[in-house]
Amino acid sequence: MTLSVINSKIEHAEKSSSRAIGSTQLIAVSKVQPNERVLNVLKQGHTVFGENKVQEAIEKWEEIKKKNSEIKLHMIGKLQTNKVKFIQPITKLIHGVDSEKLLMEINKQATKNNSISNILLQIYIAQEESKFGLDENELTGILEKYSNGNYSNVRIKGLMGMASFTADETQIQKEFKSLADFFQKLKNNKTGVSTGLVEWTELSMGMSGDYLIAAELGATLVRVGSAIYGPRH
Repeated sequence: MTLSVINSKIEHAEKSSSRAIGSTQLIAVSKVQPNERVLNVLKQGHTVFGENKVQEAIEKWEEIKKKNSEIKLHMIGKLQTNKVKFIQPITKLIHGVDSEKLLMEINKQATKNNSISNILLQIYIAQEESKFGLDENELTGILEKYSNGNYSNVRIKGLMGMASFTADETQIQKEFKSLADFFQKLKNNKTGVSTGLVEWTELSMGMSGDYLIAAELGATLVRVGSAIYGPRH
C-alpha cells in the first residue's frame, strides 16, 4: 500500500470522527526492512520513522541520516535499560517507557549528554500478559515526582498503548477508547493527579492492523510498518 493511500485512509478516519485533518502523524516503522525500502519511503518525502530494536536502529540510521538530516527517529519497541545509552542520543521520541527504572535511566543518559529526551509513558490496556505498561498507581507516582522536579532532563509528552492482538474490533475500540479518555482526563487535569509540567501533546496507539481505529479515537501518532513496506524480508 502506498504512503498516499495510507494517509488518505487516515484522513478519512479523522473526518469520520470530526477530528481536524492532519491530527494524526504516521510513523513508518522500518523494523527488519532493508535500507532500499526505507530509502524509497524517504524519497516520497516521509521523514518520520520508527524502530523496535536498538542495534538495528544504530546500524541502519547512522548511514541513512547522512542522506537526509530532517529524519525524525522514534523508538517504539520494548527498551532495556542497558540499551538506553545507545538509543537516547539519536531519537526524537521514546514511546514505550513502561517503568520508573527505565525513566530514571533515560534521564541519567540525557543528563550525561547534556540533552533532553522526549518520552511517552506506556499504559497497560491490553488483555494480554505479553503486553507491557504502567498501571494507574505507577503512573501517578511518576507524575507526582515529575511535577516535583524529578527527571529534569526528560520531557513527558503523553501516553502510549498497545491493544490486544485480536480480530475483535470491538475489543480494540474499547481498549483504545479507554486510553484516549484517560489521556483527555490527564490533559484537562481531571484526575486529581498533579500533571502541570506535562504538555500532553501526544497519544501513540495503533499499528498496521488497527491504525484506522486509533486515528478515529484520537491517536496523534500511529505506528505502521507492514502496511507501508509489505511483508518483511
